[in-house]
Amino acid sequence: VSSVFQDDYIPYPRIEDVLEKGGPYPQVILPQFGGYWIEDVEAPAGTPSSSESSFCEEEDGGEGMSPGGGRSYRLECNSTARAYRKHFLGKEHMNYYCTGSSIGNLIMSLKHEEAEGQEFLRIMLRSRTKTVHDRISLAGINQLPSVPQIAKLLCDDATGLKFNPVLYPRGSQLMVAYDEHEVNNTFKFGVIYQKFGQTSEEELFGNNEETPAFKEFLGILGDNIELQDFKGFRGGLDVSHGQTGFESVYTVFRQREIMFHVSTKLPFTEGDVQQLQRKRHIGNDIVAAVFQEEATPFVPDMIASNFLHAYVLVQAENPCTEHTTYKVSVTAREDVPPFGPPLPNPAVFKKGPEFRDFLLTKLINAENACYKSDKFAKLEGRTRAALLDNLHDELHRQSQATLGLGQVGEEDKLENGGHGGLLESFKVNMNLDKTTSRGAVLIAVIAVAVYYLSVLL
Repeated sequence: VSSVFQDDYIPYPRIEDVLEKGGPYPQVILPQFGGYWIEDVEAPAGTPSSSESSFCEEEDGGEGMSPGGGRSYRLECNSTARAYRKHFLGKEHMNYYCTGSSIGNLIMSLKHEEAEGQEFLRIMLRSRTKTVHDRISLAGINQLPSVPQIAKLLCDDATGLKFNPVLYPRGSQLMVAYDEHEVNNTFKFGVIYQKFGQTSEEELFGNNEETPAFKEFLGILGDNIELQDFKGFRGGLDVSHGQTGFESVYTVFRQREIMFHVSTKLPFTEGDVQQLQRKRHIGNDIVAAVFQEEATPFVPDMIASNFLHAYVLVQAENPCTEHTTYKVSVTAREDVPPFGPPLPNPAVFKKGPEFRDFLLTKLINAENACYKSDKFAKLEGRTRAALLDNLHDELHRQSQATLGLGQVGEEDKLENGGHGGLLESFKVNMNLDKTTSRGAVLIAVIAVAVYYLSVLL
């Protein structure tokens, strides 16, 4: 809430006031002046998850059975990032680049497909702001649209479209690297232990005891590992000199490595009220799990951090028994879109593989959703624009080099019958990249021939 309106704003209760009134206590309360949302367990089924997200490629089969025999929850991600690898790479297709359109540089991939007796054109159009992936039917179309017309179809406000073919045989590898720059298979999450009545980050980071209930919860998250000489994803922890503690919790979940920054396992510094050694790691995480051994309220602005955007709160009931259950709540900053899997009603889970599957899926989906918040989206936008321009420049440079036109004076070499870049580039690159299809090579050679004719004529 803007400070201009705070005088007229009726604030939410302070956490101290909630505690003073007595139980039963909610797991999480909103900050006095808002800025966060709390997931509603009574939201209707089918409530949309993170905007512009879809289920990851390995999740296409839908919800099924987990290894433990329970329900398997689906991971959400930007499927467009993997579309080129899935539909284009290693298959016959064409790539083009456009320099200096009204919306900046563009890179397009086109592929002809046939399915059930019908013809389709699969398209990927990359711009500085987004990538559009679509498949259009060619039924009833006698004349295929030109490349600029296709670009206009997907991006109506684009003008000044002049495309050139990508002639670099390894261009596909560059495009895969660009498309998948946002694909993340390693995650680091904070894990915070909250005792009853704790209301400040100093109290949270000052906890040193790992109770049996907390240890039981950590065992659900992953394995206790020694940090010294650890070879897996370390999540910023020191694995050589013990400067970030001597052990941590780590797991591999659906081909994704996860390192947990457990508050009680990070170094404790006597006399440091803020416990900066602990906050330095957890405060730089994007998502954190908060373990509550007793019913006590948590407020998401309790920890001052520019990075923490979402919390998953887990409250133990009947811990260390055959009837252990966990009550779950979720809160995130207001510009973070909703993410799945949705909380059941009531949001209580029995200890077991299904709860672990839900919790780890929720944490991963939370981080992916947080990247769509204003702060991270702006950063990603700048990164994307710079990478797109770099990709465009490299494809142009390598395509020109393939033609022997890459440097000043190269025209003379071609005119005098010297060995230009074309033959040598194909010889070198085809020897290095045996996976390039013959069809793709043929198309590239034809494109080169057309280009040469246009230059000579």
